[in-house]
Amino acid sequence: MRIVQKYGGTSLADAGLVRAAARRAVGLARQGHKVVMVVSAQGQTTDELLKEAVRINRRGSARELDAYMAAGEQLSAALMAMAIGAIGWPSVSLTGLQAGIRTDDRHGDARITQVDTDRLERELAAGKIPVVAGFQGVDAAGDITTLGRGGSDTTAVALAAWLGADKCQIYTDVDGIYDRDPRLYADAVRFGRIGYGRMLDLIENGAQVLHKPSVELARDRGICVEVLSAFTGDPGTLVTDME
Repeated sequence: MRIVQKYGGTSLADAGLVRAAARRAVGLARQGHKVVMVVSAQGQTTDELLKEAVRINRRGSARELDAYMAAGEQLSAALMAMAIGAIGWPSVSLTGLQAGIRTDDRHGDARITQVDTDRLERELAAGKIPVVAGFQGVDAAGDITTLGRGGSDTTAVALAAWLGADKCQIYTDVDGIYDRDPRLYADAVRFGRIGYGRMLDLIENGAQVLHKPSVELARDRGICVEVLSAFTGDPGTLVTDME
């Protein structure tokens, strides 16, 4: 089975969480599955990078901001690959460019147009767990682009689509999709399954669990996405075709 797993920043906020994610991926690999990981920047790294960029130049170019902001995910990917290696399983970290992720040229809000999977396929064939820096790709000019806040979700769905993955799992700090914010409403109801359309409606009304383009891409490519807690590993919510 081919499995793409994405880990958000809060799911990788410290060394213990990084090691837990690494153990989960290696456990699947030892069962014979082919695993690709997608990682966000750790903790509040993205916010801190943005604050520093604004301090330096409030009106800086979008191209340079993308080149700067993409570094957080690259650091996270390398750290995860080292954590996997420490367990004794081969791994390799890949930038968006190295993973073959091509986008349009809308800096800060790019859309994925193609994934050249040759490098990923070679690493999987060699028995490695590739760890891809989320949130980023390159445009036709070879410049780094970013996909917008939450874009690592879209990276994961795109890789699942182009690799023909059997599962696309989004690990986060909540245990699934709710009809409203469970941190604010004690009677919030968690969905076991939810359709793409309903999920997009929730996003339009402020839900921030998934990046909107990731749901649109999942709908268009027929990818079932599971949103689940990185802290418990219990079954979460399936975002899928409910027709």
